[in-house]
Amino acid sequence: MTEHSAQQGLIECVPNISEGRDQGKIDQIVAAATAVPGVRCLDVDPGADTHRTVITLVGAPDPIAEAAFRLVQKAAELIDMSQHHGAHARHGATDVCPFIPVSGVTMEDCIEVARSVGKRIGEELEIPVYMYDRAALREDRRSLADVRRGEYEALSEKLPDPQWKPDFGPAEFKPGPGVVTVGAREFLIAYNVNLNTRDKPKADDLAMEIREKGRAVRIDQKTPYYSSGKLLRYSVAEQQWPSNLTGEIFESREALDQHLKENGTSLAEELAFFGQDPDQIDGEMVMKRGTFEHCRAVGWVIPEYGRAQISINLTDFNVTNMHHVVDACRDLAESRGLVITGSELVGVVPYRAIRESGEHYLRSQGSSGGIPVKDIIATAIQSLGLSDITPFDVEASVLGMPTTRGELTGMEIHAFTDEVSRDSPAPGGGSIAALAGALGAALGSMVANLTFGKRKYRKRQPEMEELAKHAQQLKDDLLRAVDEDTAAFEEVIQAMRLPQGTADQEEARLKAIEAGYRHATEVPMNTARLCLEVLELSRETTERGMPASITDAGTACWMARAGVESALYNVRVNLGELQDSEWKSALIEETVRISAQADQILKESRDQIDKIL
Repeated sequence: MTEHSAQQGLIECVPNISEGRDQGKIDQIVAAATAVPGVRCLDVDPGADTHRTVITLVGAPDPIAEAAFRLVQKAAELIDMSQHHGAHARHGATDVCPFIPVSGVTMEDCIEVARSVGKRIGEELEIPVYMYDRAALREDRRSLADVRRGEYEALSEKLPDPQWKPDFGPAEFKPGPGVVTVGAREFLIAYNVNLNTRDKPKADDLAMEIREKGRAVRIDQKTPYYSSGKLLRYSVAEQQWPSNLTGEIFESREALDQHLKENGTSLAEELAFFGQDPDQIDGEMVMKRGTFEHCRAVGWVIPEYGRAQISINLTDFNVTNMHHVVDACRDLAESRGLVITGSELVGVVPYRAIRESGEHYLRSQGSSGGIPVKDIIATAIQSLGLSDITPFDVEASVLGMPTTRGELTGMEIHAFTDEVSRDSPAPGGGSIAALAGALGAALGSMVANLTFGKRKYRKRQPEMEELAKHAQQLKDDLLRAVDEDTAAFEEVIQAMRLPQGTADQEEARLKAIEAGYRHATEVPMNTARLCLEVLELSRETTERGMPASITDAGTACWMARAGVESALYNVRVNLGELQDSEWKSALIEETVRISAQADQILKESRDQIDKIL
């Protein structure tokens, strides 16, 4: 796992426990998980009929792994599967425990976490564990339904079978806890599209069009609705072999298969996809795939809303995202005289998914995507109609939403300047250097976006948008550095306050001071690097941005140059406190190089500005 993933990543974990009626037990199990620092519980959804509770947790990789283990441990203590009866498929006290990437982590990271947790459950708790989905150790165990076949009642015969030897833990039946199935999968977005009708069949009609499993093929529709058409069926006796792609009828199985192969599939593939037996196909309906992969959908009526919905689960938003579905539903609805009034998110959505939707609609509008994050998200909310029924709460509903709001950056301007002016060493020059760079980046983005919007410079739109996007990222990184610089200085102060009465205490104190100064040096060094990027970007806006904004581009250059030099001042002063001479020498060389680069870029920018002014 990368250092960035370990420190910044966010993973969702959705354990399903076989208890949906005893709230006391549910509370204890949730409490065991949330006792881990850094882990947050987003939702607890108990079901009395199914006798099952779905728990949604989120946290960084290490804390979420610990929380999942503690939850499984507590569930095994409190739930006796030999006494359990429920409507939902199940085979363990903790039935399934999937790990899902949200932000800053890869699927490979989640697989690593899942397998480490599975191994620990097997070894420390001595509970049999199967790995499934992306974390599966065997290809025949990828499907949860396959792994869970026979459910709890089959475990006593299943576990001793060598074919069903657990991936971790003992190959023996444990009546109390049963088995745990641990996996890694993509984020599931539960999402509803709202219609201006109460008619469930109309919603079903649209759902069958978009869902991966599709629908039966009909021809000769009398209305836009499929139900008005004639079903196509395979007929061996009459030698009628309809194509699920075109509706064309072929005179033999072989001819149909050749047609399908010419279109990138085969009869065997299509029948297997729909679970149809090729040897018993006579009289069976011809099925066609729906519009989207990784999309499950069904029509629904919500009486309290007074409308029908298309209830949707998107199982891989990297392939099919919310905007794909909404755009298709709008076209389908219009062809049937219906209107999509908006949509509704059930639960939470990863930041990357909703950002992609916002960027999609900005492109559709011909607008630049190089705008603040909150504006991109607002575009997504408005375009998808996510506030159609109830106001959309970004903070509660978007997982992994980046923020630049810290103790300092959350202040009003006058309060921040007052705070800087007081008789305390922090916030000081390092924070101001970062702020200067952030302001330069903001101006660079402004110039790029203004140029993007002018018809005269239409050919420059792609490069201006890229400049604006880069400037926005630099702006946000530098705003975070405003608070990081002050926090790093505070680490030094805290280290200096450590006790020094004994030799061991003094040694520990000196190590802490060294580490504190090292961090307090790294933060402004990174600020200087970022400000240099802002300066380079600002030079591009002086050369390629519209001349009417040249003074803004020039101001951006000067702000960035001030940020570079001011940050380097803080690097130099802190280097004097460090003992690592090799590391110090390398950093000193870099400061000289960055300062010289900054001077050259500023000169080039000033020359360009002087040509125009």
